[in-house]
Amino acid sequence: VESTLRSCFHVVDFVELSGIVTLALAEGQIAEAMLRVVDSSGAVRRTVRARIRPYGEETASSPSAPAPSGLIGTLSQVPDPSQGQTQITGDWRRSREAFLLDAGRALAEARSTNEVLRVAAGLSMPGFTPSGLAVFGVDGDRLTLVGLHGHGHGPDLPITEIPLDTAYPAADVVRNGRAVYLSSPEDYQRRYPLTWPLAKAFGRRAWAFLPLVVAGHTTGAWMASFEHPTPFSPDERAVLTTVARMLAQALSRAYLHESEREFTDGLQRTMRPTRHPDVKNMTVAGRYVPTGGGLQVGGDWYDVIPLPSGRTALVIGDVQGHDVRAAGVMSQLRIALRAYAAEGHRPEAVLARASRFLAGMASPVEQGPEDEPADERFATCLYIEADPLLGTLDIARAGHLDPAVRLPDGTLLVRPTAGGLPLGIASGGDRHSPGNGDYPTTRLVLEPGETLMLCTDGLVETGGHDVETGWSRIREVFRAQAAEGSGHDVGPPDLEGLADALVQAVHGPTSHHNRGPLADRREDDIALLLVRRDDGRATPLSARRTVLTVSQADAARVAAARHQLQEMLYDWAAGAHDSPGESELMPGVEGAADSVGAAAANAVDGAVLMLSEMLTNVLVHTDGDALMVAEVTGEPGTRVLRVEVSDQSDELPHRRDPGELASSGRGLVLMDLLAGSWGVDPRGEGKVIWFEMREDSRTPVWE
Repeated sequence: VESTLRSCFHVVDFVELSGIVTLALAEGQIAEAMLRVVDSSGAVRRTVRARIRPYGEETASSPSAPAPSGLIGTLSQVPDPSQGQTQITGDWRRSREAFLLDAGRALAEARSTNEVLRVAAGLSMPGFTPSGLAVFGVDGDRLTLVGLHGHGHGPDLPITEIPLDTAYPAADVVRNGRAVYLSSPEDYQRRYPLTWPLAKAFGRRAWAFLPLVVAGHTTGAWMASFEHPTPFSPDERAVLTTVARMLAQALSRAYLHESEREFTDGLQRTMRPTRHPDVKNMTVAGRYVPTGGGLQVGGDWYDVIPLPSGRTALVIGDVQGHDVRAAGVMSQLRIALRAYAAEGHRPEAVLARASRFLAGMASPVEQGPEDEPADERFATCLYIEADPLLGTLDIARAGHLDPAVRLPDGTLLVRPTAGGLPLGIASGGDRHSPGNGDYPTTRLVLEPGETLMLCTDGLVETGGHDVETGWSRIREVFRAQAAEGSGHDVGPPDLEGLADALVQAVHGPTSHHNRGPLADRREDDIALLLVRRDDGRATPLSARRTVLTVSQADAARVAAARHQLQEMLYDWAAGAHDSPGESELMPGVEGAADSVGAAAANAVDGAVLMLSEMLTNVLVHTDGDALMVAEVTGEPGTRVLRVEVSDQSDELPHRRDPGELASSGRGLVLMDLLAGSWGVDPRGEGKVIWFEMREDSRTPVWE
């Protein structure tokens, strides 16, 4: 029978009829459609109107009654085929399909309730565009108004909150899960006389109330109102029903996104300091930028803790992971660090206790079932006890990045510090028996005008950078800011602006708090803490100074000292003021520039070689530690480098004449060849070996 009927009607109309019948069955309505009757060749002979209802529908409402056994209906010919096809032509169907595709795409991209409502208000349905829209939600046993469009600010706004048992169309839809169509004011007044006065004030002539259904549960209702009476044909009802389903899904996603966002914001406010405490003689700026995915919370954090001694603790750390678990571990670890710091422990003791605390969080007692292993996390941390009056920094490091210091002229030096394993990991490999831990302390001095920078690896290694190239990118930010304020009258750097510039160097302008194409560059969380020492004493912008101790037990720090000196001399231009005669021998400007660059490189390499020789001699020929002090003074082009290495031995170096096969004894010979001047000065218990180099002096060319 079905094949016989299918052959009598246009294939598009027959497929459409199936959807209309399914919709009518779901809404308990009579299915009505226009069908084109075709002959054996496919030519349209006439158009008929079909009205169909389920057979046995009057008994189907009883729970014990069987489902309808069939369909029954009537067919009546439409006199004017053109009138009968106004709602079912192929052009209209194509327009409807294009509209639904566009609507689905727009609603899928909306991320908030307001965005969803704006998209819904801008939908232009083919042939019948609503003039007013409203979305209702359910709050317990009450119906609430979520959003409204097209009703202006009239004297009587639609109902904003009513009990669900009220005789109101939207309440009926939520209770029964079926759409309500009111094709005329008379229909509305007849079916809902109590609430008709509220709708009458807005002058609408037709209304459609449809359920918003998500996962089989009715979460609210959508109202579309029209300025003209609308019969709500089956095609129009199908469009409205499809839009309602898409709208329900979009609102559900928006609710979820807004709930996650509210949770994230609350979690961030709870776990990070809302304001920095006032620190005498110091200015503090901090940033936290979450990663681009998930709930935008993670394990990075920073903290500024006033200590009972009058000093200030500066803390920055990173718990493994970028999820809620990492954020929870970070919150507990931050509280533990605050507690240990408030007890007055030294930096090394604070980290040792924090490591035991973190390892204890994943102890066997707290693990889940055997088939669910504990989610063990480790953390890196940098803890600094700062004396704001003296500028001393006592630093303990647990697997974290070294701190860096910005000199007054914008030069950035990474300060190498001694460190131990990340928190929660024992030196013996047993996370649950971490022992006392080993976190040696390094003391540095922050001079007036210098800025200390602490950060997590998200600032350095994001965007495909490794540690070296990442630090190079950060140095460019500091140099650019120094260049913007070049001159002797420039004040201290703007820490807030500097913090923004550092973040933007990784994420691009403002992408750390706005959506946009650059937001995907957020590969890792970023925590950043900047601390500038301000004690009223002006430091010349042209001065650079670094201090480093090399102990007998840590000879590897000789390499760190060499690296420090190279960073200080990154823009050294030795040979730039050679005699004109020497420059005339160069083939051209480009060749001259290359020669100047080679001379500068030779000068830096010579200074590094002499420093390495001086430090090694102290470690080899004495029993004490070596203290390096390097300083650059003067104006660019005529600057002077002075490097001092002091020790506690009174024995002075002796000049020797080593043979060709000798393995030592050439240190003073190198000083004579490479240094502009050098010397040895006794100082109380010990001595100081020093050398100086001028930027405008000639440098030997190494073959």
